[in-house]
Amino acid sequence: MAKTAYLGLKIVILCLLWYITSAANNVIGKLVLQSFAYPTTITLFQFLSITIYSIPALRCIPGAKRKPIITWTYYFKLIIPLSFGKFFASLTSHISLWAVPVSYAHTVKASMPLFVVVLSRVILGEKQTTKVYISLIPIILGVFIASITELEFNIIGLVAALFSIFIFSLQNIYSKKVLKETPIHHLRLLYILAKHALIMFIPFWVYQDLPSIIYGEKNSTIDGWAIGSLLFMDGLCNFLQNVIAFTMLSLVTPLTYSVCNASKRIAVISCSILLLKNPVTMTNIFGMSLAIFGVFYYNKAKLDARNEPILPTTSNPKEAINNFQTTIKKKSSDTNLLLRYIDTNEQERYFTKPIVTAINPHPHHHYNQSSQSSNYYNGNLSNNHYHHRNVSHNHVDNVDGDHRRIDMMHI
Repeated sequence: MAKTAYLGLKIVILCLLWYITSAANNVIGKLVLQSFAYPTTITLFQFLSITIYSIPALRCIPGAKRKPIITWTYYFKLIIPLSFGKFFASLTSHISLWAVPVSYAHTVKASMPLFVVVLSRVILGEKQTTKVYISLIPIILGVFIASITELEFNIIGLVAALFSIFIFSLQNIYSKKVLKETPIHHLRLLYILAKHALIMFIPFWVYQDLPSIIYGEKNSTIDGWAIGSLLFMDGLCNFLQNVIAFTMLSLVTPLTYSVCNASKRIAVISCSILLLKNPVTMTNIFGMSLAIFGVFYYNKAKLDARNEPILPTTSNPKEAINNFQTTIKKKSSDTNLLLRYIDTNEQERYFTKPIVTAINPHPHHHYNQSSQSSNYYNGNLSNNHYHHRNVSHNHVDNVDGDHRRIDMMHI
């Protein structure tokens, strides 16, 4: 009980810090861009700040210092694409911040659930409930109303914000996947992605911004020391915001993270309107509010869908199997993935016994599953035995059943 209360308090404090650092990061970023119109340079400074600040943090935080071992295949399949994602998402986010007001940019970013639903359908084949689809209507309408009533509307800012949130949606899905499948610490993952994104970004920055800065093609309205101070504060706030965001992602479910993220947008929009004093109309505020309401309704619909029973609860085995086969087409869970391979006779036998028997047919075998190791299941379930292979930080086997040796790497 005390442990649960401590975790809840920790999440609340992290949320408040997340809102403060995110609002500060966006307000400072907008101030810099108003005086120093180089969104590419600001993005570069943020990647550099995360890379530099992460080094001492990795040495001080327990569990973050250890370098996990993963396969080269996994590295190039997920880690490198995630780094590209961070590169493009951060750049387009700064372009949108430069082109349109902070409040409008974050209203557009509130459309993230729409991208999540579409991507989940395309990538994972997931179908949503009717409530979830209905919840997308106020989000779309709210963003539309906010767009047509925005006094400083810019099509480049709109497209950049939409592209940014599309990449962020993909990044959240696959970052959570990496954190679940590997023993990598969330701060080390942030450091790796920022470091790779920085390396990818430098050639682009040299081509895009460096000549303009050297020859002074865009005159700054403030002196160099003021710009340097703002860039330093922007980089620090961005680092803290990213650390808190990755910490939240590792502590809570994606649904809880989405709720916290929606609340964060309210804080950012409110602070930007109050501090930057960008002009807004009542219709504009209505559109923003409608979009945010849609996000909360979407999260409530997802919560209701999650609370539906995954396995049938009837005492009739035949009826249970029929219900189960219908349910399994709609749900994607570890239990369903296991039972998907069991034939009808075995399903009947398992449904007449405690469900733990279906998941662990050999009770005397204890399978360790923690943040340091995960159980991978062989797709070939001959004689209905599950062939488990333990994946730890010092050994990884092929998931497809091939027992060939795989080259490893420290990251």
